[in-house]
Amino acid sequence: MKSGFLAKNPSVLWFLLLLAVFTLGVTFLSHAYGPGAISTSMVKTLGKTLCLCLIAIAMDLVWGYTGILSLGHFAFFGLGGYMIGMWLMYERTRDIVLKSAGEFPMTPQEVNDAIGTQIFGVVGGSDLPAIWTFAGNLPMQLLFVVLVPGLLALIFGWLAFRSRVTGVYLSILTQAMTLALSLYLFQNESGLRGNNGLSGLQNIPGVSAGQDHLSIWFLWASALALGLGYIAASLIVSGKFGSVIRGIRDDEARVRFLGYSVEGYKLFVFTLTAVIAAIAGALYYPQAGIINPGEMAPIASIYLAVWVAIGGRGRLYGAVMGAAFVSIVSSWFTGGRVPDLPLGFYTIDWVDWWQVLLGLAFVLVTLFAPKGLSGLLDLFEGIRRPNRHGAPLGPDKGSFREEEAQE
Repeated sequence: MKSGFLAKNPSVLWFLLLLAVFTLGVTFLSHAYGPGAISTSMVKTLGKTLCLCLIAIAMDLVWGYTGILSLGHFAFFGLGGYMIGMWLMYERTRDIVLKSAGEFPMTPQEVNDAIGTQIFGVVGGSDLPAIWTFAGNLPMQLLFVVLVPGLLALIFGWLAFRSRVTGVYLSILTQAMTLALSLYLFQNESGLRGNNGLSGLQNIPGVSAGQDHLSIWFLWASALALGLGYIAASLIVSGKFGSVIRGIRDDEARVRFLGYSVEGYKLFVFTLTAVIAAIAGALYYPQAGIINPGEMAPIASIYLAVWVAIGGRGRLYGAVMGAAFVSIVSSWFTGGRVPDLPLGFYTIDWVDWWQVLLGLAFVLVTLFAPKGLSGLLDLFEGIRRPNRHGAPLGPDKGSFREEEAQE
């Protein structure tokens, strides 16, 4: 880490400190390591929230700093979940098959056939598709968590950026990519069980610990990933690279005229953020317990953009604040914890009206608070966004006086 990095970016130190305090606080209040003041389901919700904060950082890098409004990053999030979900479901099913065999030995082929029948019997199949070849190999599936979304983003970005597609047209293309992928996965022929998706992901093969402990372990893993992701993103945006991508966001033509490879920078950021989103998804869905193609619908990526806008676009901690705020409030409203509001002629059911409130919040923030929730931190000295504006262009006001000009 560069000398003086934390001095120039105090928000990084504050963020890591708050994240550590939050993680330790939840741990010591949980059922696994404390009095149980925080339920296991709430611990899982908080762990999933940390994963959503990580993908929000990815969205802020690609949109808030580079100016690419991607409406497809939840596709990468979902792909990461599918890659790790394949191993979790395969190994869990393998354990069930071996236990059911009892003392009767089974050949590897018989085990494989039985696993295929167990997993794909629900969609009328019995054979494991070719894409499940490495499903029983954890290192390979972890590698696929990075490679599959990263390769998709690399190919899509290369085709889009080399054609210099920008603005709303690029947003529509990313949304079309997400929709196409979601519709493909809804088919049983995709090899991922169609609309049934992958289930039972909360059970970790070979681990006898209960959900109380597993939820805390995933919380730790999610907090570690979020902390490392925040540091990496802060390093990227604080150096020369960060200045270039901000320039691309503000005036792409000028940056290209200065000799920078605009397409190369955009492709790198797009691919990197896709990988970050995939890692977040690989941690999220084992805590959720299930993944299906509906999770990758285009509306999910639109929600992601709303979170970042509410938190404050162009500020990493703003993206985290937006994702955390919306996730927690959403769980509160849609979990039936808020009583219905009778108005006499109509009763407001908050489960149905939550999306309306979210849309209204987005509109209000856009119109009246463009800095989002993170703008509140500007009230504290030392947390303000660093002033990266150069010296004023042209002569200063005192350089030319009226009497000198007349002479």
